Amino acid sequence: MRGRGFLAGALVLALGATLTGCGVLGSSGEDKRITYWATNMAPTVEEDEQILGRHLKDFTERTGIEVDLEVIPWSDLWDRIQQAISSGNGPDVLNIGNTWSTSLYETGAFLTLGLLEMEAIGGAEKFLPSSMAATGPRYEDPIAVPLYGQAYGLYYNTRMFAEAGIEEPPATWDEFIDVAQKLTKDTDGDGTPDQWGITLGGADVGVNSHFAFILGRQHGGSLFGDDGSPQFDSEPQVDAVKRYIDLMAEHRVVDPADAVIQNFDSNQAFADGRAAMTIAQTNTLGALESAGFSDFAVAPVPVLDPRPQGGLDIQTMVAGVNVTVFGNTDDRRSSLQLVEHLTSRVVQTELNKEYGTLPVTLDSYVDPAFTEGDLGVFGTILRDFAEPFPQIPETGRMEELIGNAMVELWAEAASGEVTEEDVRQAMEAAGTEMAASAGATD
Repeated sequence: MRGRGFLAGALVLALGATLTGCGVLGSSGEDKRITYWATNMAPTVEEDEQILGRHLKDFTERTGIEVDLEVIPWSDLWDRIQQAISSGNGPDVLNIGNTWSTSLYETGAFLTLGLLEMEAIGGAEKFLPSSMAATGPRYEDPIAVPLYGQAYGLYYNTRMFAEAGIEEPPATWDEFIDVAQKLTKDTDGDGTPDQWGITLGGADVGVNSHFAFILGRQHGGSLFGDDGSPQFDSEPQVDAVKRYIDLMAEHRVVDPADAVIQNFDSNQAFADGRAAMTIAQTNTLGALESAGFSDFAVAPVPVLDPRPQGGLDIQTMVAGVNVTVFGNTDDRRSSLQLVEHLTSRVVQTELNKEYGTLPVTLDSYVDPAFTEGDLGVFGTILRDFAEPFPQIPETGRMEELIGNAMVELWAEAASGEVTEEDVRQAMEAAGTEMAASAGATD
């Protein structure tokens, strides 16, 4: 898978006893206790502790291994990981954002999952290929495996669609704009729209960079060349970013106020009925449910038709959470047993139902919960229409530069026109800074 060179079958069985005897996996010993840092996936840390606590209790009863759980909010996780790397005092097992995998691989602080380690957690072949592709540099053994899957999808207000006589969600970008224009309305007659076709978080740096990537792939572009150099200002990438910004700048189907809001604000605007559509990830299902909003359905992100030369029907980057093991753990065997447990079919099915996310193991998709309804739509997108975000060490810097350049473009769109040259200059400046950052770390 992905050229990682995993072996299987008889070779694994032949090597297993020998390598285990040599202590490659470490020894659990008498006192089997490990620590686990989990990401905050539920609305509150307390809910995460309850959900994960049940599954960890089952794990302890089955294996005798005690697990000390700490749920860490996303806003704190990166800093906590960096502190653990610097001090050498971290957990045994932890969750990471999957876009961090290559950056963390470069630190050398995490257990490389080679032949024996992968077999201990059930083999690489049990995971979705798309999710497994977001676990570290290509052609290298990974430091993580997928845990929770997410994808982008188009959420649309079914009541507004029915009232406007729109029978199907838009499948192409032209249809998307047409529908958004029909659903942008001045409902109170004051001369200003108060219902918008779509709501987006223009100040959300991460989401901006994600759509530079997704629409760039639809346009036949790539954020980096074969030599690893940034090409943010290539013609396909400029066309992609302009298409996104033009939802506000040209087509006027996005509220200008959206230029300064985050993605969670746009989700709330959608739930409040201030917009007919939004593009968001799988876990927005839970947020909308918590808001008491049910008049919606989910469809794939629209694609270009006809496709530009080299364009692909990519609808999402591979979003989600990976799980990894610190290289200095005192108990590799127990740590890998926990990873195996969390990625087993039963636990994957139950956890992802509880979190409203997507399983990352192939055998979990026998459950109708992930093949039908809204989660079924997301599952198809993740399996068949996803590509991993660029697997480079400077992923965070890339997101920051592209995302902030687009924040500025959204601000311009809110007050006037944004030209192709405006977009080109913004992307060129971001690319120049990216190249300088990469050079500084070589």
